[in-house]
Amino acid sequence: MAPSTTDNNMIQPRLIKVNSSNVKYTDEHILSKYNYSNTLITKQSDGTLLAEPTETTYEFKTDCKVPRLGLMMVGWGGNNGSTLTASILAHKHKLTWRTKRGVHEPNYFGSVTQSSTVRLGVDAEGNDVHVPLKDMLPMVNPTDLVLGGWDISSKNLAESMERAEVLDYDLQRQVSEEMKNMVPLPSIYYPDFIAANQSDRADNLIPGDDKRAHVEHIRKDIRDFKAAHHLDKVIVIWTANTERYADLVQGVNDTADHFLAAVDQSHPEIAPSSIFALACIEEGVPFINGSPQNTFVPGLIALAERHRAFIGGDDFKSGQTKMKSALVDFLVNAGIKPVAITSYNHLGNNDGKNLSSHRQFRSKEISKSTVVDDMVAANHLLYQPGEHPDHTVVIKYVPSVGDSKRALDEYECDIFMGGRQSISLYNICEDSLLASPLIIDLVIMAELMTRVEYKSGEMTKFSSFHSVLSILSYMLKAPMVTPGTPVVNALSRQRTAIENLFRACIGLSPNNEMGLEHKVW
Repeated sequence: MAPSTTDNNMIQPRLIKVNSSNVKYTDEHILSKYNYSNTLITKQSDGTLLAEPTETTYEFKTDCKVPRLGLMMVGWGGNNGSTLTASILAHKHKLTWRTKRGVHEPNYFGSVTQSSTVRLGVDAEGNDVHVPLKDMLPMVNPTDLVLGGWDISSKNLAESMERAEVLDYDLQRQVSEEMKNMVPLPSIYYPDFIAANQSDRADNLIPGDDKRAHVEHIRKDIRDFKAAHHLDKVIVIWTANTERYADLVQGVNDTADHFLAAVDQSHPEIAPSSIFALACIEEGVPFINGSPQNTFVPGLIALAERHRAFIGGDDFKSGQTKMKSALVDFLVNAGIKPVAITSYNHLGNNDGKNLSSHRQFRSKEISKSTVVDDMVAANHLLYQPGEHPDHTVVIKYVPSVGDSKRALDEYECDIFMGGRQSISLYNICEDSLLASPLIIDLVIMAELMTRVEYKSGEMTKFSSFHSVLSILSYMLKAPMVTPGTPVVNALSRQRTAIENLFRACIGLSPNNEMGLEHKVW
């Protein structure tokens, strides 16, 4: 390591070099060995639990070449897409802008990869040493992303940015000329899947109603974008409107072959987001769903597995839900029993307008309502089997508040000896300024996972990870996991999973918080 140390014991490494026989560095790869420890629990005949430590040796291979990466957004002209585009241009051109609070410089606050640190270890005096998460492994710099995408609205990105009313005027003014030349590609529009109040925006559409033709059109768009910008890789992310839930129909979207047949027949229960996902799977491009609808129906997940293609979702976890997943994790682990969680929010951007339709709101309600399930299930001392807190979610459209979503939460908890604790939170969430850094994290981590391979046991060749990128869970409200495995919503566990996977890739054991060196004579 070649560090420069600051007063707060923060090390800015140019390279983390691990001194261990478990890791080997070459010009092309980092090769590491990692002993994965777990504990197998079996119940004995007398009712006692037998805990048996287990250990599996994994080998990881990380490609060190950082690619020239393109990001294509579905809904590029929306609030998130226009905000992210302007922000990356501000970084690229090192712009400053003035508001009533003074002069501002670009930052990536809110991005876990760009603006958070991890505890690497201790120095010779026993002090903790922290390093930026982005420096643990070779990752794409978000400022280098090449942006493009689709939208049902034909407005250029400058017009979209002005319509969104998210960024300060002085910044908009400086990036407007460049963004005027950025125009979204035509997108697909199936009116049954989004609210009727969106029809006035739909003037930039791929023609026809042949869904297989739409898949091929999108695949060609991806290939053309990649070739035009001389890209090594492309990642596609859905940041468009929330769709209604697709009905799960036997013989239509329950298996891979049924799903493909349904697309060929232009079946009405195949959603636009699923068409984009299919195009990406067949094109070998990672696809991430940032909205709450059930894009990844069982047949589509099976197709991703068949193609060994990467998918991730669902729904950006930006404001209210992130607070909920942290707070409930704390309460339940503290032995306090939440018995009712009431979440109310109102917002005035186009997302709020779309969600004012009941069928689209139902998708959001489902994704927001499941975020406490695993935390509740983890504590059988507080909750009996099947018991669950009352959980209500309300969303209202109030145009005047724009992108500044108001989130009000009340937590009613049972405490010691029949007592009650009520916690009320009022949270003003700048929606797109919280969601845009999540897009950066999702894209950068998804790309990194295309360069990490593993093998264990009797495996003779390295393999990519499973198609469902559950490592992205920290950024998503309703995180997808490998079929048949438990969902983890607790924010601290999701963050720890990222950190420890990165550590494994450079041959380091998981971080532990015992601090044993400070607790013994």
